[in-house]
Amino acid sequence: MTIIIFVLVLWYGSLFFQSFFLHRYAAHQVFTMSKTMERITFVLTWIFQGSSYLSAYGYGIMHRIHHAYTDTEKDPHSPSYDANLFAMMWKTKTIYQDINKERITIEERFTKNVPQWKGFDNFASSRFSRVLWLVLYTLFFVFFTTALWQWLLLPVAFLMAPIHGVIINWFGHIYGYVNFKMKNTSKNLFRFDFLMMGEGYHNNHHKYASRANFGVKWYEVDVTYLIIKLLNFLGIIKLKSIKIKS
Repeated sequence: MTIIIFVLVLWYGSLFFQSFFLHRYAAHQVFTMSKTMERITFVLTWIFQGSSYLSAYGYGIMHRIHHAYTDTEKDPHSPSYDANLFAMMWKTKTIYQDINKERITIEERFTKNVPQWKGFDNFASSRFSRVLWLVLYTLFFVFFTTALWQWLLLPVAFLMAPIHGVIINWFGHIYGYVNFKMKNTSKNLFRFDFLMMGEGYHNNHHKYASRANFGVKWYEVDVTYLIIKLLNFLGIIKLKSIKIKS
């Protein structure tokens, strides 16, 4: 039971900071926070994503490019232009690294106000940091595993962020339902998104990219948005007021 709880904490902790910080803050800037809070969130993202840590800078820019060129040849990740999910994720990894290490020129519209903490990112993305987390996860499994099948969950812990990316960027463009007909293949994976904390409402998000709440229908509960509302109420962050055109 300890291993299952551990993996669930990693799953939802990693997912929350990817959705809250990397996606809704870095890429779409649906809320603001102080510089101190931003730095704290960088560190928390590293703690919960661990070996699969993603930079807010690399993720934010790549996601903006995805929205600008969804399901075209310029899309960093699209099932329409990749043979399989492994090919898509390898392409995504390559583009992400090129952006994050500033090896390619990016249009200013994609880089504007994207948070960047180079020193910390260099450490958190380093081989030392990733190997450290791999060792810590493995030691945890060594001490707490009670059944052989539980070792199957160790690769999930190692690759948490890429797994989240595959679910949305591959399956979220193939399976599910749509609320809005669009010029792309985005779909909502679940009517109640218990698995992805609101990220599964992908069709809704592509329709209203700057909207903090990814849910549209009454039953589309966006758990991440509920937490954002609470943090806004507590004054930790400040939600932007954005008018949505239908």
